[in-house]
Amino acid sequence: MIGLGSRRTARRLVLVGITLALISAAAWAAPQRGWRGRGFSSNSGPTPDVDYENIGYDGRFTFARVKFSPTSWGGSRQHAWGLDLKWNHDYPRADRRLPEILGAVTGAEVQVAGSNIYGLDDPELFRFPWTYLCEVGFMQLSDSEAGNLRDYMLKGGFVVVDDFTGWHWFNFETEMAKVFPELRFIEINSTHPVFNAFFELDDLSFGSPYRAQGGGMPRYFGLFEDNDPTKRLMMIANYDNDIGEFWEFAGSQYILIDLENDAFKLGVNYVMYSMLR
Repeated sequence: MIGLGSRRTARRLVLVGITLALISAAAWAAPQRGWRGRGFSSNSGPTPDVDYENIGYDGRFTFARVKFSPTSWGGSRQHAWGLDLKWNHDYPRADRRLPEILGAVTGAEVQVAGSNIYGLDDPELFRFPWTYLCEVGFMQLSDSEAGNLRDYMLKGGFVVVDDFTGWHWFNFETEMAKVFPELRFIEINSTHPVFNAFFELDDLSFGSPYRAQGGGMPRYFGLFEDNDPTKRLMMIANYDNDIGEFWEFAGSQYILIDLENDAFKLGVNYVMYSMLR
């Protein structure tokens, strides 16, 4: 399917590519290492609500992130590393690193100069068939946003939902009922094609940042056309997981390289599924 010979050979080649790419990422990240309370250098990027510039559509894969209005009980607050709007967690480094790895290991044409941020009411989002949405425990959708998200997914858009845990599920489920009142989330496992679109991922139990905070084992839920798991997967929710955290801190001393590799494999699979389904 991917024109790289046998899948076993392809996996060996790609693992070498990921290792080399992560070495490069580590060198890029080394001067700005820090953690909460110590802050980051200016390389951590602009505060999204103040200063970001989207890249026009040119046919290449471009990381697109969804922004939303936080609920009143989970609004913005200032942290050492910048303004926390919930939806901007791990921006911009996660948004830059996944495309870099994707291009390095698959040969896909990717945009690495930047990434995009869109509101669900922005028609430009429809130019980008893959989008990332995080911290949905704090998401609040207007009727027009819910309608546009529905249209986006029904027209072929694929949504990756990440970075939420525990009771966050209940707000997420409530908001998604505005989008698809007729659909239900279906739990999926490693046999689903989304987990084997490029890499063969037989074990999805790799560590999550939330597990260190008392969270559960990561689980994966999907929304399917017509509630039929044999049809197109339109949204995947990484519950009790935060793969964007691994992307952001790849190459630092805070994340084990095995976990980084697993998170990048998962992200690559998500993108390739959206392109090849």
